[in-house]
Amino acid sequence: MKVWERVVEARLRKVVEFCEQQYGFMPRKSTTDAIFALRILMEKYRDGQRELHYVFVDLEKAYDRVPREELWYCMRKSGVAEKYVRVVQDMYERSRTVVRCAVGQTEEFNVEVGLHQGSALSPFLFAIVMDQLSEEVRQESP
Repeated sequence: MKVWERVVEARLRKVVEFCEQQYGFMPRKSTTDAIFALRILMEKYRDGQRELHYVFVDLEKAYDRVPREELWYCMRKSGVAEKYVRVVQDMYERSRTVVRCAVGQTEEFNVEVGLHQGSALSPFLFAIVMDQLSEEVRQESP
């Protein structure tokens, strides 16, 4: 499955364009670069005596909470062809899992929300959702 996920990701990367502010899960970019850019911006605004507003968002357990319908919407809005949206939907359809704990594991149950943990494709899908979210925030900002 991981090989297939990497093939799908490679194909999606050819069509999806991310905003320049997207640093997470991007080739040749790192969150360290984002921190450096923010520090430079802070110094520039401080020197110019201008106000700068920024927000830090805690994305703990965000993978587990991404609504699937939102994922499909964001993929389409990012220019992903419908056939690839359906390929990813097929990967997520009827997903089931178990939870391991100290006394064994739970019964298998359906997973109807969130991205797959440990999937090679999930970081890229998460980046698509976050990119669309940040685009909507930018459009709403004055």
